[in-house]
Amino acid sequence: MSIAIHSAIDYLQETRDKMMQDYKELLRFPSIGADPAHAADVQACADWIAEQLRQIGFDNCQAIATAGHPVVYADWLRAGADKPTILVYAHYDVQPVDPLPLWQSAPFEAVIRDDRLIARGATDNKAGVWGNLKVFEAMLKTNGELPVNIKIMFEGEEESGSPSIDAFVAANKERLQADVLLNCDGEFTPDQPRIYYAGRGIVTAQVAVRGPKADIHSGLYGGLVQNPLHIAGKIIGSFHDDDGRIQLPGYYDSLREVSDAEKARISAGFRADQLLEGAGVDAFWGDAIAPAAERATVYPTLDVTGMWGGYQGPGNKTIIPAEAGFKVTMRIAPDQDPRVVSQSLKAHVESFATETVQVECNIGEEAWYFQLDTEGPWIEAVQSALEATVGLRGQLVRTGGSIPILGVFNREIGVPITAFAYGDGENIHSPNEYLEINSFYTALEAAVRLYHTLGQVAL
Repeated sequence: MSIAIHSAIDYLQETRDKMMQDYKELLRFPSIGADPAHAADVQACADWIAEQLRQIGFDNCQAIATAGHPVVYADWLRAGADKPTILVYAHYDVQPVDPLPLWQSAPFEAVIRDDRLIARGATDNKAGVWGNLKVFEAMLKTNGELPVNIKIMFEGEEESGSPSIDAFVAANKERLQADVLLNCDGEFTPDQPRIYYAGRGIVTAQVAVRGPKADIHSGLYGGLVQNPLHIAGKIIGSFHDDDGRIQLPGYYDSLREVSDAEKARISAGFRADQLLEGAGVDAFWGDAIAPAAERATVYPTLDVTGMWGGYQGPGNKTIIPAEAGFKVTMRIAPDQDPRVVSQSLKAHVESFATETVQVECNIGEEAWYFQLDTEGPWIEAVQSALEATVGLRGQLVRTGGSIPILGVFNREIGVPITAFAYGDGENIHSPNEYLEINSFYTALEAAVRLYHTLGQVAL
């Protein structure tokens, strides 16, 4: 181990307790990007991160305005032209916290219990932000320099589909140019490292079904006025057949069949038992379509994620509601164009309108699938750092989730992409999200090695 690596790792160990206490300050920001009520909180969080980067020693630290929430940018470009430039990506926005009663502690007042740091965003993905800040601080404090050139890009809209990121990337192509993009959004599991190399795209929508001008008496109007809830249920029921196959016309037409080698890789990385346990169910649904590992990663999905309408209080209320609605999330597969998928969904949903009920489908997110390097010097640098730290190489795994900005970079920038994550924990979109503290420190040690290894890649 070089003196520079050893010194930085020692610094991280010596500042361990203070690091966790300071992390609580970042976690205190309720940076819920999807909720307009928290716009000021998201801005405040971005400004705070930019100031932290300035204090560490980065240049050009700023929270750059977008059409939505700001992107935090900073750079340290003093390693020399012969050293690679790494564009480091993570996101500082977080998921909503509801249902709040299920939290065992306040979601934005982090607490440490049983070597776990519990707070919204502790793993997803403020760990990616904080981990990088601390690793850069350690290297600069102990060695006075970084082994590579660094550009920071921390996003504030990932959890809401990155609606402003296309325009931001298009307007900042020169600023974002680098030799490789390092994605730090994901999980770090030291007992079996996993590198997520591909994921699905995403389309979201919100549907409104409107009938009478107000809630009306079911005794007077039942059987006469069409019920918006019934139409909403009919639409939802039309989405799948009994086997789970999506019924949108032409939905599978552009689905690309993956190779046998890719299927084997997907199967090897699929954790069926863990997923069943996490869901609390005895079996998966949709086995007639394809093996579960493929359905979870390379097949498209369509899920209703919320629905409402009518009376929700105790007892009964004899009304026909004026309006009903629901939200949809679709995970789309390689080669599916999100713009085509969204319009197919919209046409299908709105075809249920009648003379007495209006149906409106408003499209939200539209993001492409993404693909990272699976071989070459950049991912080999990640593998080398993992092996030196935990004695294992990372297993290449395809995820069923979405990271919209990576699809943008695949299509718009063409920069090679690899991945290294900091967060090991559970409940990342649920109450009581937590970070395994010991794993986090192991990730920090691996990251120090990673940046030094990246600095040795020949350009």
